[in-house]
Amino acid sequence: MGREGYVVPADPQAAMKKKTASRNWIMMDCSGEKTVLDLDKYAIMHRVQIHARDLRILDPLLSYPSTILGRERAIVLNLEHIKAIITAEEVLLRDPSDENVIPVVEELQRRLPPVNAFRQGQGDGKDYGHHDVEAGEEDESPFEFRALEVALEAICSFLAARTTELETAAYPALDQLTSKISSLNLDRVRKLKSAMTRLTARVQKVRDELEQLLDDDDDMADLYLSRKLAGASSPVSGSGAPNWFAASPTIGSKISRVSRASVATVRGDENDVEELEMLLEAYFMQIDGTLNKLTTLREYIDDTEDYINIQLDNHRNQLIQLELFLSSGTVCLSIYSLVAGIFGMNIPYTWNDDHGFMFKWVVIVTGVSCALLFVVIMSYARHKGLVGS
Repeated sequence: MGREGYVVPADPQAAMKKKTASRNWIMMDCSGEKTVLDLDKYAIMHRVQIHARDLRILDPLLSYPSTILGRERAIVLNLEHIKAIITAEEVLLRDPSDENVIPVVEELQRRLPPVNAFRQGQGDGKDYGHHDVEAGEEDESPFEFRALEVALEAICSFLAARTTELETAAYPALDQLTSKISSLNLDRVRKLKSAMTRLTARVQKVRDELEQLLDDDDDMADLYLSRKLAGASSPVSGSGAPNWFAASPTIGSKISRVSRASVATVRGDENDVEELEMLLEAYFMQIDGTLNKLTTLREYIDDTEDYINIQLDNHRNQLIQLELFLSSGTVCLSIYSLVAGIFGMNIPYTWNDDHGFMFKWVVIVTGVSCALLFVVIMSYARHKGLVGS
């Protein structure tokens, strides 16, 4: 037993493995080369020059909402499973062995080729077609924006894929529930609704962060790391900024191509955030579309619940009507039983002597009277709308 206030971990090896994994970072520089780093938080803070509170946001053991923070020389990115630090020259991703992070690393390698690759292709005099023309048009995009674009695209694609999987499973389950209400179908829909609620909350957090960032020009201006470095190295002119080369256009790249054509003006004006605004707006619309799909699914679930409640109410009404029929019949039979009980008593009646035919008439009259009473009760209930037609 451990000391008071100290909790002994249930699985020390698993705890040590998780702690070691949390120290692992993968570094992707502007040349597209990746390097696995085993650094503690102090080394990371010194490397990218951020505070401990910023690094705490990326701790996988702590739960923090989706965040995109702009610092002096880095962008702190916490979006779902992507926990990264982006600088003007490199990207640091946490937990590179995570199955959800591996595709992001591969996409960064594809989007961040060696800087001289494009120049070498031009030097060889080869015609690469329209694809290279577009790449040449986008070579002004800063490194941090390309890395941010990869992260946003990965998050939006991940959440959209989870939403599609949920829709694929939810709609047939809801249709099956409307056709047959059973404990199995109800439990299945309950699990799907819980999954939809959790996924909606995750999508809403990402959407709120993008919306908050789009509403504040100062926060967006903090994400222009290359502009800050260019201004620091060349206060008078922004001509000292390096050139950047992109691999292939994506949603954000295509939309922001118009603003990149005037990149010189953008670099000269520190308050101009049109390029980043176009980029964020594209993915905001994409994540908003995912949220709309989840909203539509929620409405479909609510409609299904209303339909099931109507069905259950109809069944309850039918049971009440059946109970009314049975209760009315029971009352009539009780009267018949009362008459039979009276005449079945062993009491001498003077008027019963030499009148054997009275038994027949008592049975007939009592039966007809009970039947008429049942008809009267049902007619009254139908007149009052207590039973259906």
